[in-house]
Parts: sequence; structure tokens; C-alpha cells
Amino acid sequence: KFMTRPRVKRFLKFNPNVDYFKPRGIPFRDLEEVELLPDEIEAIKLYLVDGLDQTRSAEKMGISQPTFARTVDSACKKVADALIKGKAIKINRIDE
Repeated sequence: KFMTRPRVKRFLKFNPNVDYFKPRGIPFRDLEEVELLPDEIEAIKLYLVDGLDQTRSAEKMGISQPTFARTVDSACKKVADALIKGKAIKINRIDE
């Protein structure tokens, strides 16, 4: 039986004031959605918006650089999937 390693607590500061982005003119009921987790939103903000390098971004989140790289990669793939395939993006806030 394998014991999984406990997940390192992330330090998250950014909490967006929106819950969803969706293509205009298409009702929610007709859309698939992708879900961005709070740590993925934080990674996108630090790396792509604030322009920090991965090492500094990882330090701010309290995680290793390889973990940060996997997190930002996952977030970018989800956003790209939504944009290319016309899906809604559900944004999970820190307080959820």
C-alpha cells in the first residue's frame, strides 16, 4: 500500500472578484466548463501577469519550482482548452 505524500500548503493571496468567464452569446447551460483551482489562478497571476520568474513565483507560493511549473502548466492548458473549444472557465476562489 502506497502512502501519498501530504500536499504542501500553498500561500495564496490573490482572490479574483469573478467566478466565471464564458463565450459571449452562449447560455451557460449549453457550455462545457473547465475549472481553475486557487493555486492555478495564483500561479497565472504571479508568472504571467506580475512577470515574476518561476523560482520567485514558487517562493511566494511556498512551493518548489518544479511544483510551480506543473501548476502553471496545468492552468495554461485549461485556459487554452477553454479558449480553443469555446468552454466556460469556472474560477474557484480561495474561500471555496
